[in-house]
Amino acid sequence: MTKREPIFNVPGGVLATLAVLIMVHIALSLMSPQQFEWWVLALAFIPARYAGFAAELPGGATASVTSFVTHMAVHADLVHLGFNAAWLLAFGSVLCARIGNLRFLAFSILGGITGALLFLLLNPGLAAPVIGASGAISAMMGGVMRFLFNAIDRGEGYLLREDPRAIPSMSLAESLKDRRVVLASLVFVGVNLLAIVGFGKFGESGAIAWEAHIGGYVFGLCAFGAFDSATHNIPPPASEFD
Repeated sequence: MTKREPIFNVPGGVLATLAVLIMVHIALSLMSPQQFEWWVLALAFIPARYAGFAAELPGGATASVTSFVTHMAVHADLVHLGFNAAWLLAFGSVLCARIGNLRFLAFSILGGITGALLFLLLNPGLAAPVIGASGAISAMMGGVMRFLFNAIDRGEGYLLREDPRAIPSMSLAESLKDRRVVLASLVFVGVNLLAIVGFGKFGESGAIAWEAHIGGYVFGLCAFGAFDSATHNIPPPASEFD
């Protein structure tokens, strides 16, 4: 009997994440302009909150804590949401199928928080709001880099869709020495740095928060091993008697 693969093979953790992003966007779109502005700012990550202005911004002191996570659920418009949804489905599905739903959600949230922290470090006191799941999705990209090229080398790229857990992963040291991982990482960083000169804006004023992207990606690349549940796929160290 021929095995029939599903056309759409999206893990539950990814579907749940996508559902939250869509529901938040719909809820915000149904608000009045005044309500919309208040809630976007209350949910957004704003460095100025940590420079003594938390009480003057929507959400107050509570948002100083919650916005590390809530900013990931808000998107500027349908284009912004659609772009992130596409990358979430592409990279998130592979990663979630490998490490499981709960680890995927924890990994993604921590990646987004790391991106926000780097943005804060490089933009202290900035009043501009940061929104979007791009930092978390960048972390997913970084994580997938740890086993993507092993699948390609083995001629088993199909496993990225069918069974990512069957692909051996690289250690962090191996990843940092692999020319393809290094090149892909440099391209990722380079494309994001183009945002400094205005490349990749959403609308008239919505620029890319490249700092959050890079922070998320570095987290994903470095922290993947701590979340990888497919440890049996890591090749054992060579014996001196082999």
